[in-house]
Amino acid sequence: MSDRTTPDPPARLTRWEQRTEVPLFLAGLIFLTGYAVRVLTPHDAQPWNDIALILVWSTWLLFLVDYATRLHLSGLGARFLRTHWLDTVVLLLPLLRPLRMVQVYQVVQRRRDRPRLSLYARVMSYAGLTAALLGFAASLAVYHFERTASGASIRTFGDAVWWACATLTTVGYGDAAPVTFWGRVVAAGLMAGGLALLGAVTGSFPAGETPGRPRQHDKRPPERG
Repeated sequence: MSDRTTPDPPARLTRWEQRTEVPLFLAGLIFLTGYAVRVLTPHDAQPWNDIALILVWSTWLLFLVDYATRLHLSGLGARFLRTHWLDTVVLLLPLLRPLRMVQVYQVVQRRRDRPRLSLYARVMSYAGLTAALLGFAASLAVYHFERTASGASIRTFGDAVWWACATLTTVGYGDAAPVTFWGRVVAAGLMAGGLALLGAVTGSFPAGETPGRPRQHDKRPPERG
């Protein structure tokens, strides 16, 4: 028998995720760029539409290979679908990949001994970037489905951006709203993503700590007169 020991699946899965999370995030940006070109440019704008289509499908195949690899390395079989449900949703709806920014943040933090920014600055910067990417992706998707629909109030990309901002900030003016089935699916996904983002932000702070409030262990006992 060989003296070498095979690492258990969770350890191999962790190493795989640490090595691929940031490159996959960059691939997600490429996917979003290709999709934006497909949505915002005229259909006869060649060869840009063809290049964008190649980028969209090639990056999605990359996401599929990553998903299959992590499914194999996890050793969980069908349970992987339950324990990694966000990965499954993101694979089916790649425009939701900005929600994985929290995992990218965790990978980057493990590569550094000491963070350059404070906890609050890191949380707010990553949350802001995630919200911007998620809102942009939702704007593209809802504009794609709504621009030619009968009775639609979202006719331009500017209308879609305005709708996404109102939805993410829970303002909900109601002057622009999707009327198609897939447009409403996008709206539901944006609402759920906004709530998940809010929960991730609030859950990032230790209990009893808020910005501007001293930590519990930083408090000193009152000095005696």
